[in-house]
Amino acid sequence: MNRRAFLKAAGMGAAALVAPKCVRAGRRPRRKPNIVFILIDDMGWPDVACYGSKFHETPNIDRLASQGMKFSDAYAACPVCSPTRASIMAGQYPARVGITDFIPGHWRPYEKLIVPENRLELPLESVTIAEAL
Repeated sequence: MNRRAFLKAAGMGAAALVAPKCVRAGRRPRRKPNIVFILIDDMGWPDVACYGSKFHETPNIDRLASQGMKFSDAYAACPVCSPTRASIMAGQYPARVGITDFIPGHWRPYEKLIVPENRLELPLESVTIAEAL
């Protein structure tokens, strides 16, 4: 057996061993990621014990932080909750989804300021992170 015939036989043998695994790998359903995202309004970073608070006792949040991921730096797209939540869900700036202020139960009728139109929900065509995953 010459070198060329040996390499040909070895290559065919290796391909025969690997081929069934390649076929099965293509059929495997893709596992979706397991993500728990917790967003808390009006909480400062020193308000929980895992970040150094000696005043507030937060054992459940501390346990979650020790078993998962902690953020030490963050950015909120807007200083109020509704646009920030919409921004996180849609993965776009609040102005892109049209929600730039909190979603009120009623606006302040006594104010002289005329407030610009503000969307009260995400547009139906917005693809949220949950849909993308």
